[in-house]
Amino acid sequence: MTTPLGEFRVNQTSDPWALLQKCNTRLSTGSIQQAFDRDPDRGRRHTHRLGQLRLDLSRNVPDESAWSALLALAAERGLPAGIRRLLGGDTVNLSEQRPALHSALRCREVATATGVVGEVEAMQARMFELADGFAAGTWRGATGNPITDLVNIGIGGSDLGPKLAVEALAGAGPRRVHFLANVDGSAIAALLPRLNPATTAFCLTSKSFSTRESLTNATSARAWLEQGLGRGPEAPGAHFIAVTARPERARRFGIAAERILPMWDWVGGRYSLWSAVGLPIAAAIGAAGFKSLLAGAAEVDVHFRDEPLARNLPVLLALVGIWHRNVAGLLAHAVVPYDERLKSLPEYLQQLDMESNGKSVTAEGEPLQRASGPLIWGGIGTNVQHAFFQWLHQGTDVVPVDFIAVRDPGHDYPEHHRQLLANMLAQATALMRGRDATATAAVLRAEGLDPAEIDRRTLQCVFPGNRPSNVLMLEALTPRALGNLLALYEHKVFVQSWIWGNNAFDQWGVELGKTIAADIEPRLERAAGGGDPSLDHWIDWVSRRES
Repeated sequence: MTTPLGEFRVNQTSDPWALLQKCNTRLSTGSIQQAFDRDPDRGRRHTHRLGQLRLDLSRNVPDESAWSALLALAAERGLPAGIRRLLGGDTVNLSEQRPALHSALRCREVATATGVVGEVEAMQARMFELADGFAAGTWRGATGNPITDLVNIGIGGSDLGPKLAVEALAGAGPRRVHFLANVDGSAIAALLPRLNPATTAFCLTSKSFSTRESLTNATSARAWLEQGLGRGPEAPGAHFIAVTARPERARRFGIAAERILPMWDWVGGRYSLWSAVGLPIAAAIGAAGFKSLLAGAAEVDVHFRDEPLARNLPVLLALVGIWHRNVAGLLAHAVVPYDERLKSLPEYLQQLDMESNGKSVTAEGEPLQRASGPLIWGGIGTNVQHAFFQWLHQGTDVVPVDFIAVRDPGHDYPEHHRQLLANMLAQATALMRGRDATATAAVLRAEGLDPAEIDRRTLQCVFPGNRPSNVLMLEALTPRALGNLLALYEHKVFVQSWIWGNNAFDQWGVELGKTIAADIEPRLERAAGGGDPSLDHWIDWVSRRES
């Protein structure tokens, strides 16, 4: 009789890593399809429910013994204590000596336990007041016209999370939310002509209020407002909101104190959409919708805190990723949402995962002993089936895939949705099953090809199969369901960082390029070399406009 996953016994008598390698050696002689052939109930047993989502882990290599070894690894690494530390407000960001309290922004139990409930509720009250003023048309600009368009200016975590949520949840309406992240002038040049200065406002989000890209965009936006409003240099102030940990800098920029919302150093940028950084989300879907988004994430927080490892969805999703990265030695992981509204999810998860776990040292500053975070990439189904799925199916590398879909479509084109879901399930099945030479030759014979052509084509049309994937499906794309989904991935990333031993909450890797850019920019303006032959010829060519 097959053991249900939730009843796995954690064997802590052996080295979990050595046990995992033994499991991998044993399982390498079989396939995922053969595991289904032996156990037709595998799909149901390895499908788990949390809130409004279902996660199917059955199309992966680990069997019950391998799962037991993975759970033993999590126990050996002290993961239960790590979860308590994270949600209890302990210092988990060791390099900056800070807690990581993004869960406190959405889970009242965590906020109360960590002593920040008053700050969070005060921030939310102010944010909802501003958002409701936008939605109701009572926020008026310098000319007395109601604000109809809100442009979020931010980059990284100040852009990706809010943009994803607005695209996923906001329908058409008289109030519109836009996003401006790239410092490339082409971005602002494409956006501003579509807007009216009298009815447009900007939300400038920067924790330090010193992010060059965001301040450059904001300064150009302010100049555009001043020219378009014709009311003098003070007028643009009525068209700006700031979200920052440095309110004095926002005031110097010309933003009134009542339109400055706080950020805290205990919330990292890529974990911040639940905070005032989510103002554009609240503006687009309303306070009630934003509260539902928070509630969905809080549901996962409580599950993550209370459920044992063997029934804990963020833990299980993280552990199958540990298998792929450290046991099977796979470098990359693809994310493919089959819902147009989730088109920005791969980019959002790319930052969440790679900025958190793209580390080569431990939280204590020692070299990591094993590979850490994988390359995260992806795109929207079914589009990418005609782009990179050829590589996934027949390329020389194996890449696990997260297939993400929505059961109830939210539109009136059921035939489209059936085709969409059929494609998603077919791709997951095809990656797992593959097609051997015998089956391929039979297909080619059925097409009427002559024997010589069959011989020539057969190997080209073989699919190796045994390529793993996860299927994650939401009941509907509601704020609560999106909250479930994003919090699931946040905690998955933390679990993996804890097992690897790195710090998921700092990002020193983004700093060096910023420092060098700050040196290069004035040299481009002056056409001045600096003695670096790898740079000077480019600085000369770009700044002098020579052929």
